[in-house]
Amino acid sequence: MALNEGSEPVSPSGQYLNSSVLSISILTVLESEVPINDAHAISLLNHVFLPINPRFSSVMVTNQKGDKQWKRVEVKLEDHVNVPIFPAGLSPTSYDEYLDDYMSKIAMDQFPQSKPLWEIHIFKYTTSNAAERADNPSIPLTLPSRPRSEPKSENKSAFARALQTFSSVSNTLFDFGWSVLKSTLVEDDRTPIRSGDEGVEYRPITISTMTFSLDRIKHIKNKLGMTTNDVISGIIFLGTRLCMQEISNESSEAHSTALVLLNTRMISSYKSIKEMVEPNSEAPWGNRFGFLHVPIPKFKDPKSLDPLEFVREAHKIIKRKRSSLDVYLTGRLLEIMKNIRGPEAVARHIHRTLRNSSVTVTNVVGPIEKMALANHPVKGIYYMTIGVPQSLTVSIINYMGNLRVTAGIEKGFLEPQKFKSCMKNAFEMMLKAVDELPLRKTLI
Repeated sequence: MALNEGSEPVSPSGQYLNSSVLSISILTVLESEVPINDAHAISLLNHVFLPINPRFSSVMVTNQKGDKQWKRVEVKLEDHVNVPIFPAGLSPTSYDEYLDDYMSKIAMDQFPQSKPLWEIHIFKYTTSNAAERADNPSIPLTLPSRPRSEPKSENKSAFARALQTFSSVSNTLFDFGWSVLKSTLVEDDRTPIRSGDEGVEYRPITISTMTFSLDRIKHIKNKLGMTTNDVISGIIFLGTRLCMQEISNESSEAHSTALVLLNTRMISSYKSIKEMVEPNSEAPWGNRFGFLHVPIPKFKDPKSLDPLEFVREAHKIIKRKRSSLDVYLTGRLLEIMKNIRGPEAVARHIHRTLRNSSVTVTNVVGPIEKMALANHPVKGIYYMTIGVPQSLTVSIINYMGNLRVTAGIEKGFLEPQKFKSCMKNAFEMMLKAVDELPLRKTLI
């Protein structure tokens, strides 16, 4: 596909998630430790934000062939910067409530297609988060590195290798078949975390956040000899089941599925856009993603509940699913569907996939050090995916040794404080249970 001067093709995921069927966006919150100066904010947008990526200065248009492209336009910052006004002199707790209501409101608003798809909202009131100072802002931020996988032993017998291959193939067939069914015919049960109603993505949401110590999560990980993601998944699954059980005893046995979003775009280096849009490119244009369908473990009797079983079960399920090619095949299915039926058909498929499940879980790796923007130290970061046809979505980001978990909850359907309380209870239950175990060696 040739590029027209001044335009670039919209990535496949961009076409799926900004369509007549889906309108999904990301709401990101940076908590500043000092009052925000308007002049500094405008300067930051002009000299740092806009030059980062041409998308921030482009609108999405459709050419004569029906292909969506990015078209560069002149950006009027006054059309993108919003400064809400609230009563002065209130307590931080009161401003917490104003902020929650304001975020719920802007989460309902869709971006107008006539201007670049971003907005900045400056909330110039003190909330409950306290202030400290940032570290040296001249030092580049460090992101946690992922340890390299050790080469697998080649000393396995022919029988062991054949058994492993058979297991991988059978897991792939089962998981991929189940994923297709979950995206088309099979829905999760209606529970206290899933209304299952049409148009749930257009309803108001409440955004609630909670913070967990990454060191304490690693303490659980080391005691169990599992991964950090296993522990995080176990906490989310246990907290979700506890919340369901507290509202309805019957829901503890309900069939509920979590969708874990995974990146399937594997490249070894950065490529130019012109290289990526060439036929048979080693790095195809745009992001590629797939869904990992993970059933949320069940429990019958809360009195005999072993909270660590949720971590072990999450480890077992995710390890088995990662050994199959389900995620890769799901990503390929979306590409084939796009080529045959167009991006709108893929958007409908993704919408059904999301709507048929109970919760979507996304995870982003954040900086280790404290960061600052235009000399404004950032105390905390969190984000939420909005416009998803679900009653509950969960996002996770780690920043400065803390794990920030954010829940987007359908307003009036599930009580946010109850969900937050159950999540914290799950964390404390796991800490207590793991401290009763003898120390064991860490598995990497």
